[in-house]
Amino acid sequence: MFKFKTPSDKTLEIMSEVAKGNCEKNYEESCIAKIRDLTRKEHVKMTSSGNNSIFIALASIEGDVIIPDQGGWHGFKQIGKFLNKNIISLKTNMGLINTDYLDELKFKENSALIFTSFAGYTAEQDIESIIKYCQENEIITIEDASAGVGDSKKMLGCESDIILASTGSPKMINVGSGGFIASNDDETFSNSKVPQKLSKPNEIICSGIDNELDNVKSNLELSLNATDYVKKHIHNTIHSNKRGVNVIIPHDNAKSICWDLKKTLTTTKSGFITTCPNYNRVKQKAICVEIKNLDYNCLKKENLKIIIDAVNSQLQV
Repeated sequence: MFKFKTPSDKTLEIMSEVAKGNCEKNYEESCIAKIRDLTRKEHVKMTSSGNNSIFIALASIEGDVIIPDQGGWHGFKQIGKFLNKNIISLKTNMGLINTDYLDELKFKENSALIFTSFAGYTAEQDIESIIKYCQENEIITIEDASAGVGDSKKMLGCESDIILASTGSPKMINVGSGGFIASNDDETFSNSKVPQKLSKPNEIICSGIDNELDNVKSNLELSLNATDYVKKHIHNTIHSNKRGVNVIIPHDNAKSICWDLKKTLTTTKSGFITTCPNYNRVKQKAICVEIKNLDYNCLKKENLKIIIDAVNSQLQV
């Protein structure tokens, strides 16, 4: 049985002590300082969830909101519509943004492109080309870096105009609740004073985030390496040559295969085998192996080989 990712023992211990009132440290300030360093952004706000971070970001946009046609997060569209923003869908290569397709769109001034660091969690976006194009065309970039924070290549989670993330479960910063938003432009926060106050996390959550931030770089690297290993040993994965934190395998019989895999690859809590079509992944029939959902102790080669053998066995049936 595989263990579903939970906050580390040290994180839970710190949160417990803060809940008991044993708190001398200002954890919110500590979180902000660490996030400034990771994102290279001057202004940081802690929030109660990733969706609240998205709300704050989109509230600052005066023009249209451009979202990928798949491989993003369903909250982009839901929150954008709630804020009465005009939503424009961008054609992608199974979630990966191609700036040539942006040339085909018509949008207002002060519009924004919102996307995730990894398309469908399985393939890193070409941040360099996206940023270059958007800067030349005065498009604001909003990056949901829930899975990209702490990238050792120093590209994901820091180059976009606005960086936001969820620190819920099972994210890279894994506390079960909370989030943040960061920007070099203080005006990002001027249109959402009330939501910011309503979505401010308590000190218990901030203490957990603070500790998880210390390990986010190594945890992301471990997840990327584990996913790469699995991708190399399963045939026909989507974006097989791209870094990511899950593995997606297209298959016409995906639903049945996923059902069988869930019975074989069991976990202590929620599962790590999911089914497509799914806007948050890809909009075609596929099997998703969510490596990001697993406890880091499960990412050893002997465990990954069990996953590989189980998947390959089902694909050959």
